[in-house]
Amino acid sequence: MIQNGITNFVSLLDNIMVGQVGTSQMSGVSIVNGLLFVFNLCVFGACSGAGIFTAQFYGSENHKGVRHTFRFKLLICLPLALGAIGIFWFFGQDLVGLYLTGEGDPHTAALCQAYGLIYLRAMLLGLLPFALCNAYAGTLRETGETFVPMAAGIAAVLVNLTLNYILIFGHFGAPKMGVQGAAIATVISRYVELAIVAAWTHLNPAKNPFIRDAFRSFAIPRPLLREIAVKGLPLLANESLWAAGNEVMRQCYSTCSLDVVPAMNISGTIWNLASVVFLSLGTAVGILMGQMLGASAPKEAVRSTNRKLLAVATASGVLFALVMAVFSGVFPLIYNTTGQVRLLATQLILISAAIMPFNAYVNAVYFTMRSGGQTWVTFLFDSGFVWLVCVPLAFVLSRFTPISILPLYALCQGVELVKSVVGAWLIRRGDWIVNLAN
Repeated sequence: MIQNGITNFVSLLDNIMVGQVGTSQMSGVSIVNGLLFVFNLCVFGACSGAGIFTAQFYGSENHKGVRHTFRFKLLICLPLALGAIGIFWFFGQDLVGLYLTGEGDPHTAALCQAYGLIYLRAMLLGLLPFALCNAYAGTLRETGETFVPMAAGIAAVLVNLTLNYILIFGHFGAPKMGVQGAAIATVISRYVELAIVAAWTHLNPAKNPFIRDAFRSFAIPRPLLREIAVKGLPLLANESLWAAGNEVMRQCYSTCSLDVVPAMNISGTIWNLASVVFLSLGTAVGILMGQMLGASAPKEAVRSTNRKLLAVATASGVLFALVMAVFSGVFPLIYNTTGQVRLLATQLILISAAIMPFNAYVNAVYFTMRSGGQTWVTFLFDSGFVWLVCVPLAFVLSRFTPISILPLYALCQGVELVKSVVGAWLIRRGDWIVNLAN
């Protein structure tokens, strides 16, 4: 929670810095970060499939199994990063242009696209270290070491923040680079984070037995490889399709007006900060449940712990929803943009706040189901729901009705209530209480 909180707080400051340069720059960066978010979740999904086994192997004190899952993460992260670099390099201009079709000045749209491409090309240099860092940091968290990834994350965001200040605005004799400076700062911070996490892991083999001989070969037993593939591929597909689905919805929102892109960027930034606790609790739920299942804890003890964690996650959603609502009118004033964009951002923040408690509960349910290897169920529950319900709803309403952005956004986000009911039913069934480490 501390790491994610600091990361998102600095991301907020990063976002504000870019927002001080101008609305077109903020819009271009926002679009690109949304596209890169799809890649980020692909990496997260790929590592999470093996992470289910990592947590349970650690719970059963099987260090050799942890080593195999770590190797799997490294092997899958490399092609993901290289593939993403190729896609964004050759198709980046077309992808950014998809979000600039709403009502507004064509010159403004062209500026947004130009700034977005400048930012994207520089950001491509950071995709590989981001992927490799996820493999290391995820394994450390799943084996109980949360301090080092937190420290590395804090160091990275401080480097990012410092370099943003220098490179975006041209302080201390540096050139004033704007959005390109923001991208360079982010890339350097990702190499710093990878260096810290990897160095600590290799220099402390006694605390990290899995790293011993991890690079001597990349052989993984076929039965385990098959199990990770069966459990992990749905997670990779889920994270990829969920992120892609949300980007399709964001593109549908953008057709209402060019003002929607910067307004959603402002709204999304405060949502990211307010959601830190319940999103981190979701990750903790997955790890704690996985370790309990791997240790063959009594079923009723598992259920009892899970109920408490779900309650805490939901309560955190309620608390920070209230914080969002309180600051909904103040936060947009920080940005150097128009009054119309600020008003729209305030309204979007209030809608997001109303849905946040349901987001928190659904997130904890997702990680609970995943901890017991119910990856096909989570696939249908998460990305299946997005593509079968949310995306068609957003597409039809935005293309075939005169609906404006506020009711469109409220209706598409409101379906989270239905998902909460389905999640409660899945938890009650108890099919997720499975030991995969035996």
